[in-house]
Amino acid sequence: QALNNLGSVYVDCGNLDLAAECYINALKIGHTRAHQGLARVHFLRNNRTGAFEEMTKLIEKARSNASAYEKRSEYCDRDLTKADLQMVTKLDPLRVYPYRYRAAVLMDNHKEKDAISELTKAIAFKADLNLLHLRAAFHEHVGDISGALRDCRAALSVDPNHQEMLELHHRVNSQEP
Repeated sequence: QALNNLGSVYVDCGNLDLAAECYINALKIGHTRAHQGLARVHFLRNNRTGAFEEMTKLIEKARSNASAYEKRSEYCDRDLTKADLQMVTKLDPLRVYPYRYRAAVLMDNHKEKDAISELTKAIAFKADLNLLHLRAAFHEHVGDISGALRDCRAALSVDPNHQEMLELHHRVNSQEP
């Protein structure tokens, strides 16, 4: 664990060679999670393939690997990212990030209703402020003012001082007929 932690410190300081050395030594003594640190070093060196391969090694070794799939999704192209995040949802359906990512991709592809539906799935088990804010913005985008207001009000009931939500609420409220 100490070698892994030291590797993280070296990454934070920008000394990638020493970080890689720490992670490799941690792996030699069986610290499986050091694959994640070594993947980060590869990524910071603009070696996405190396990062992806390192995370694949972690996935193969880890017992609970939903988080490893989620982390690996950051190091690959959109199609592989989508597949990894589908696996995350299969392994741990209560992880929020895959839903948010899929919703963003759906919005990029102009599938607004599907994007809202994807966020609704996540909000059903976790009424997270960021999810509510994102869904409210999506509702506003498609002209569903009542849906946007509903999400704004729900989020503001949890945190009445959430600045971005207050701004969105004010903007949407001025559009209400």
